[in-house]
Amino acid sequence: MNSRLLAPLCALTLLTGCVTPVGPVEVTRFHAADITALGKGSIAVEAAPGMDAASLELRSFQGAVAQQLQRIGYATAVQGSGNQIALVKLSRSRFKPQRNGSPVSVGLGGSTGSYGSGLGVGIGLNLSGPPPEMVETMLGVVIKDRKSATVLWEGRASFSVKATSPLANSELGAAKVAEALFAGFPGHSGETILVK
Repeated sequence: MNSRLLAPLCALTLLTGCVTPVGPVEVTRFHAADITALGKGSIAVEAAPGMDAASLELRSFQGAVAQQLQRIGYATAVQGSGNQIALVKLSRSRFKPQRNGSPVSVGLGGSTGSYGSGLGVGIGLNLSGPPPEMVETMLGVVIKDRKSATVLWEGRASFSVKATSPLANSELGAAKVAEALFAGFPGHSGETILVK
C-alpha cells in the first residue's frame, strides 16, 4: 500500500477509536395540535426563566440547540427578536449508584439418582469494586410564539454517563443530547423514546 495513504488511514482509525458513544438518551416531546408553524421563520435561543444566562455551560447547550434548530429549518435570531423563542433549561448532577445486595453470594445445589445423591455449595465474590460516579444531564427546550406566548413545542432529553467519560464534558454532551432531542422533529406528542 502507498505510504502516503497509510498515514491518513492510521490517523482516521485512531480518531474513530476516540469517539465515545452516549448511552440511550431518553426523549419526551409534546406539541400543539397545529404544527404548521414549527420549523419555519426566525427563532431566538434564550435561557429559560431561573437559569443563569451568563453561564458558559448553559451557553454551550444553547449553541447546540441553535445548531439543531437551523438544521430543521429555522433561521436563528438575536435575543429579543424572532417570530418564535426557544427557552433552554439545563440540569446536570453527579450521583453514585448504590449496589444492590451483598458482594458475597452463596448457592446450594443437590441431586439424586440411581447411583447415589450429592450436595454442592458454591460461593461467589464480586470483586468489581463500588459502582463508578455518574453524571446525569437533562436538557429541556420550550418553543413559544413570541407575540402570543403560546407554547408550540416542548421537549426534554436526559442521559447518564460515567463521570470519567468524555461525554460528561458539557461541550461534547451538549451536541449529543441536543441531536437526540430534535431527532425526528417534532416527534409524536406525549411519547417517550430512547435515542441511541
